[in-house]
Amino acid sequence: MELTLSRLGFGAAPIAGLYTAVDEDAAAATVDAAWAAGVRYFDTAPHYGLGVSERRLGAALAHRPRAEYVVSTKAGRLLVPDDRGGADHEGSFAVAATHRRVWDLSRDGIRRSLDDSLTRLGLDHVDVLYLHDPEDRLDEALATAVPALAELRDEGAVTAVGAGSKDAAALARLVSDGGLDVVMVAGRYTLLEQPALTELFPACTAAGTAVVAAGVYNSGLLAAPEPDPAGTYEYGVVPPEVLARARDLAAVCADHDAVLPQAALQFPLRHPLVRSAVVGMRSPAEVRQNAAWLDAAVAPGLWADLEARGLTPVVGAGAAAAP
Repeated sequence: MELTLSRLGFGAAPIAGLYTAVDEDAAAATVDAAWAAGVRYFDTAPHYGLGVSERRLGAALAHRPRAEYVVSTKAGRLLVPDDRGGADHEGSFAVAATHRRVWDLSRDGIRRSLDDSLTRLGLDHVDVLYLHDPEDRLDEALATAVPALAELRDEGAVTAVGAGSKDAAALARLVSDGGLDVVMVAGRYTLLEQPALTELFPACTAAGTAVVAAGVYNSGLLAAPEPDPAGTYEYGVVPPEVLARARDLAAVCADHDAVLPQAALQFPLRHPLVRSAVVGMRSPAEVRQNAAWLDAAVAPGLWADLEARGLTPVVGAGAAAAP
């Protein structure tokens, strides 16, 4: 993939009101803070806030030099006008239900999705187009959607194509059969758990496919120095055994004068396949905190200690692309 991704990527779902509302000024200030922190990779999707994320991200980047940043968005679900009113009926976004999401993995659906995204973003191209959450529709994705993505890449409409999912095995099948440039794996290669290491990474290595790690805080459990039993894992209640493991990780971090989210953000970037860690951020304060956690070096002994205790696999440090 001939793209340079900043080590910290900006996940633009929260600025579209994921779970709680975010106003336009706050969204713009958050993107501005990311830019000031050196972030040059921005990820969005039509699904995020029924197009609100794409519109807000595009507006916030409009005055930036286009050659200096990378934007990815996603395809697979079209936004169709909806007159039912009320809040987002099918998602977790605090936005008005002006549209509904309709799955469409056909060639025309993929192309229409990209055209609609470009309109919302106010751009003439995006750098990466991912197939969004295709794990339950793999046969259709391989038959129609992946060829449509490749066609767009061959035409020069996008630079790179890929797929994003929390299902590492599904991504591996797409990588093996579909000729993707990059995959975004959510929550499956984190400090807490690494199934992608065996389920996905060998296929990526064989195919020369890059990896973007998302969900590095496991939907919030690893985002605080002390794991909260009332927090979230997989966007739900934290199982006792998962909480215990997170607390063990936090204790080892403390032994090495580090904090859990600092290690959680840095861990995936140690693998040579991982080009960026994308984190959803909803405020300038969150941006500054994540940038600080990424920049603050941890004692090398932390990684060796985690490995020796069997809390993480042995992974050789790899160089990720610089901002």
